[in-house]
Amino acid sequence: MQHKDISFGYHCSHEQFKPSHLLTLVQQAEQAGFGNALSSDHFYPWSENQGESGYAWSWLGAAMQATSLPFGVVSAPGQRYHPAIAAQKVATLCEMFPNRFFIAAGSGQFLNERITGQKWPNKQERNDRLKLCVDIMRALWRGETVTHKGLVDVEQAKLYTRPDYIPPVFGAAITPETAEWVGSWADGMITISQPPKVLKEIVEAFHRGGGEGKPMHLKVQLSYDTTTEKARQGAHEQWKNNVFPSALLSDIPTVKGFDAAGSMVKPEELDDAVRISDSAQEHIDWLANDLELGFTHFHLHNVNLAQEHYIEFFGEKVLPQLRAL
Repeated sequence: MQHKDISFGYHCSHEQFKPSHLLTLVQQAEQAGFGNALSSDHFYPWSENQGESGYAWSWLGAAMQATSLPFGVVSAPGQRYHPAIAAQKVATLCEMFPNRFFIAAGSGQFLNERITGQKWPNKQERNDRLKLCVDIMRALWRGETVTHKGLVDVEQAKLYTRPDYIPPVFGAAITPETAEWVGSWADGMITISQPPKVLKEIVEAFHRGGGEGKPMHLKVQLSYDTTTEKARQGAHEQWKNNVFPSALLSDIPTVKGFDAAGSMVKPEELDDAVRISDSAQEHIDWLANDLELGFTHFHLHNVNLAQEHYIEFFGEKVLPQLRAL
């Protein structure tokens, strides 16, 4: 089956690498044939083993100048970022690099948002606040002057530097319930790799909520290394804290809390959350199944630290085969 407008990209994990090193990695990924880049955006890593967490928005300007790739970022306006400031920084990147950037808006994790000292709302209030922030950002991008009192306060905000188009806002969803909701307001959806049955439910929910015909992006957690054993060890070291349901992950307050939760996860328990293999064909087969679900843009996150070899191997053995599907 031929698929049009398909892109396989490189995930830029600020939690695992210094920004200077990550800039080199994304340049290497472009040279190897990766077609897009997705950036994380957090204040903390999820474990002491990861050990980094640079500021994504400073880095994005440098990375977009240093490459010609389209970029996206998953971000949480509303608490750590005021929506007027979020709108301003998106508008600036889109003015500088037209049609190369999207923001995927999510409701955030307590780990990162708690630094402002504000109350951490329940999930429904976080969703309401997120949708309000998106409405405020879109109004500012249209050139409106915004004043609002409520879940967030805005006083006479107006953007003077804007791109000549409205930047796309995707919705970040990990559960069918959230996917159905973001289908009603987002320009597209981004979700993460999960077992095929769960991914199918998420796609169906997004379509049911109004997302049919809108682009769907998939962030794929994988672990590739020269042997499957090394790939599993690397995934366990770096990503065991990230395998829990979103309802739990969103409310853990500290890096130590994530490490405590992850200490109970055994290497053989990672397979539902991370695609672990040293086989090019196995990674190709997994991604081919995702294509059949309707995903068009893939952000491939090799969760272990062996990035240079992964970039070279996927550039030679995986990406050419995927483009031929």
